[in-house]
Parts: sequence; C-alpha cells; structure tokens
Amino acid sequence: MAQLSMRGWHSLKGQISRPWRRWRGMVAALLVLVFMLPLGGCSLEQFAKAEANVPRLVLSTLSDPKTFNPILSQESPNIFPWTFEGLTGTDGLTGDVIPALAETWDISEDGKTIVFTLREGLQWSDGEPLTVEDVVFTYDVLFNPDIPTNGRDSFRIGTQGLLPTVTAVDERRVQFSLPEPFAPILRNTATEIIPAHILRPAVETRGSDGTPLFLSTWGTDTPPAQIITNGPYRLGQYIPGERVIFERNPHYWRKDETGNPQPFIDQVVWQIVGSTDTAFLQFRSGGLDSVGVQPGFFSLLKQEEERGNFTIYNGGPDLGTNFFFFNLNQASRNGRPLVDPIRSRWFNDVTFRQAISYGIDRDTLINNIFQGLGAVQTSPISVPSPFFAPPEMGLRTYDYNPEKAKELLISAGFSINGSGQLVDPDGNRVRFTLITNSGNRIREAIGAQIKSDLEQLGIQVDFQPLAFNVLVDRLTDSLEWEACILSLTGGLEPNGGANVWLLDGALHAFNQQAGPSQTPLEGWQAADWERRIADLYIQAAQEIDEERRFELYKETQQLTQEYLPFIYLINNLSLAAVRNTVEGVQYTAIGGAFWNIHELQIAED
Repeated sequence: MAQLSMRGWHSLKGQISRPWRRWRGMVAALLVLVFMLPLGGCSLEQFAKAEANVPRLVLSTLSDPKTFNPILSQESPNIFPWTFEGLTGTDGLTGDVIPALAETWDISEDGKTIVFTLREGLQWSDGEPLTVEDVVFTYDVLFNPDIPTNGRDSFRIGTQGLLPTVTAVDERRVQFSLPEPFAPILRNTATEIIPAHILRPAVETRGSDGTPLFLSTWGTDTPPAQIITNGPYRLGQYIPGERVIFERNPHYWRKDETGNPQPFIDQVVWQIVGSTDTAFLQFRSGGLDSVGVQPGFFSLLKQEEERGNFTIYNGGPDLGTNFFFFNLNQASRNGRPLVDPIRSRWFNDVTFRQAISYGIDRDTLINNIFQGLGAVQTSPISVPSPFFAPPEMGLRTYDYNPEKAKELLISAGFSINGSGQLVDPDGNRVRFTLITNSGNRIREAIGAQIKSDLEQLGIQVDFQPLAFNVLVDRLTDSLEWEACILSLTGGLEPNGGANVWLLDGALHAFNQQAGPSQTPLEGWQAADWERRIADLYIQAAQEIDEERRFELYKETQQLTQEYLPFIYLINNLSLAAVRNTVEGVQYTAIGGAFWNIHELQIAED
C-alpha cells in the first residue's frame, strides 16, 4: 500500500506493496517516499531514566507519529514496522514473500482459496493468545466501509472491487475466499494483525456523530502501555516533539536456532528532529547509530567512515518515487470550488502539464541537489520492481527544454506579456502556490529550484513548506491546495499502489474524492485516461501470468508519462550510514538497514 513519506512519500499513503509498507521505510505515499534517520537535536543524557546498559538502537525521524493505530495510518515512517506483523512478511534481501505470523499457507488449484496456518503459541505483548479470531477481526475492520483506511484498496478484486471473505477454519487455520484469482494476495496479507480483545468494543460502539469509536482509538494521546502489539517491540514511551522509545516485546514469537528469544536489542529510540541537517549533525557527533545519507552529506561522511566507525551502505535505486503534481480536482464542497476555477483550467490542460515537465531541469537537480547520486525518474513503479518499464519501451520522457515548454504553452493559448509574465488567454497571470513538507532539506531544495526554473517561463511560484501533518491534512482532508512536491513509498508489487490509482483510492491525491466521514464533494469527475489507468490496475491484479501483467503495467506507465498526473523527478540511491557496532546488517533498497531487526545485535565499542 502506498504511503506518504517524510523522506521522499518511501510516506500520501504504500507504494510499495502492503508488505513493503512495513520496511520501506511507505510508503510513499498523496501523498510520498520512507526515511528513517538517526538521533536528532537532543543529547543521550536525556535518556537517563532508561537503563544505562541495555542494548539500544538510536534513530531519528523528522516528525511525530500521527497515530498508533495501524489500520488508520496514512503516512510513513510510522511505528508499525517495529510493533506489528501480518500473516506474511518480506525477505529484505530477495523480496520474496516469507512466513510471519502464519507458518504455512495452501492455495487451491483455481487460485481462489488460500488457507493460512498460524504458528503455535502466538501471543500479544500483554501475554494474551493471538488467534484466528484476531485475524478475522482485523480483516473485518479493514473491510468495514465505515472505517477509512488505505489498506482496503489493495484488496479490491475485479471490476466490482469485491473484497475477500475471511473466515476461521479451526483454532489455527484461517481461510481467504476470493471471487477470482488475485495475484497480489500473499504480499497484501502482510497487513498488520490487531488485537480483537482490546479493540473490538471500539469498533462495535459508535460515538455521538454516528461513526465507530475506533476512528479515535489508539491516537497518539493513548498511554503507550495500552498499545498492545505482536511485533518485535512494544511502545515504551512517547514524549511529543522529543522521542519515541520502543521496548523489546517479551512475548514475540521469533527465536534463534538455539532457542534464544529475539529480538536481541532491548530498545529502539526514535528521536524526533526538525530537519535532516540536525540528524546529520547528531550522527557525526557519535551518539547515533544510523542516518539516511542525504546526497549533500555523502562526500563528507565517506571521508569519515573509518574514524567514525560506521559504514555507508548503497542499496542501489530507491523504491520510492519523487514527484511534482497539480491538484486536478474540479469538484466543489458546500458550493465552494476546491481549486480556483481559473487555475483549475490550467492544471487540467495536459499541454500545460507537459510544458511544466519540460520546464524542470532534472539534470541540475541531480547534479546540484543529489550530488550525482540519482537518475531521472520516469515511472510510478519502483525501479527495482520486475514490472518497471524503462523509457526504451516507449515511455515519453521530458528532457529539460524551456523552448519546447514555451511552444506548448503558446499552442495552448498562453502568452508572455510586456513584463515577461506568462498569462492565459483571458489575461490572467499564471501564478500558483507550491507546498511540500518542511524540514526535508532535499525536498525544500527541489521546490526552490522548480520555482526558479518556472520563473524562466514567466510563471510565479509561491513556494510554501508546511509541517508534515499539516500537509497531509491538506492533501487528504480539506483537499484545498494547488501544487505539491512529495514522494510515495514503493515496492516490488505495483498493486501496492492501487490506493493511488483507483478512482476512489485513499491516495488518489491528484484528484481525491471525499473520505467516508468527510463532507461530500459536488461535481467530482475523472478523465478518460484516469479511468483507463484504474481499469488496468484492476486487470493486472486479476492476471496471474507474469508476462501479461507486465504488459498491463507497462501501459499504465505509458499513460502516466503522457498525461502526467504526477510529474516525476529524480530516483535517488538508497543510502544509509550505520555504526559498525550494529552487527548483522544486510542492507538493501528493499528492506533498508533494519528489515531483520530481530537478529541484529549491538556490540560493545
């Protein structure tokens, strides 16, 4: 499932597939791409209340978590890779689907029935048994139309968007019955399982507004001890604006080959920092265990590897996507247009969008901002995915060509006035507001360059970085915005991005419909190409043959490059610096540094 990412949308909300949402670190979704950075602006002395000698991994994140409820989560990074697991998981090295809470599964010959067998003796972090009842409950909640969740989109099957039926077979087996074969089902069952014994009352009880209390359950104001988990860690402490501390879950199911309980690291600390610069400085000071390597920091960190006792890992092309996009929503709410009608006419003109794409200097972005550590991005599908189609397969590309951009604008009726300003056929100056999340140095630099590039076309861009949670609210709730720079999490399975491309998907950000509990929109409409992409995603999920699936996804990539609902920018390399005291790291773009957190250990300096 795509998620909005504070690093790149790698957080709106998965696209990596649902399993990747857990370690994309997203996920990347409208919202962007996932990034976990080590400790920020506070000294380790602040952790004096914690036991001084326990094995501890210290990381950082750019902003506070938005929810402790995995079903309601719409952004990445989030706490759930550390605290929850699903029936299946993902091997961070190979990308293969692997057992998690389910030890085995059997698929019928017609591909329409999957029976999962749970591991024996599974427990929640409070010591209560984890059973098939919890699995059935989780999917009842996920498929409940009264509960808004990005995860539901990834399970819609066929043109009618039917959902699987999930039933208990016996004490350890649970059955998924599908209306037709569904290729992504095993990856999607990495969906986090939640505790029925804790959350069922909140689902069955409605508040004064008629919505389930579940919608306000497990918010970030919930005491950590009340968050019951099944993953390697439980929530130990949360101080808003400062840190999140995860404690080892004593009831976690994994053991090593000699029977020792895992994970081996007792605590994981997220320091909440305001910027990537702060995280970088804290890492260099020697108190942090890992940092995502921003391109501008690479050269300096590379010189310090030996002295600083760390290794810079290069996982190759990142799973996420970076993009610029316009709000194409032509609807109104309570009689008021979401987007000014004059600007909306510009944004919905494909020639205008193509001109903007030609007007962005991606090579300069790569050289100046990414320090050469990246390549031009041409697709919504992750480069490491077997379904990625390169430009050589007929995808349209947009090399920097301001003269071509001006020609397109003139052909669409725009002109340059005597002051060098671009105006539309009615004489309105072309000017719009561009937003992104503040604190992300790379994204803020991208915004500044796009502003400069488009000035060469006579366009005034008012660039306005916002706090990440404010940004997410604009994109998913109010829907009142004009242009945005973000990223989405990515993954090997394109259907993880179904919530971006289905017309009513929770992250159909460029033309978002109102959510179930939101004030409805008037006059919402979709373009023919938009409907075709949605249909292709449905067909590709129905198709079992991998070659045919590739052809369907190739057509979606051709359409996205022709009509530009997202104007893709740069695919950066997946880089992270990790202290050599963290033993057992197997770094990849797929899983990052900590996909195998259960077997990592902290060595003494």
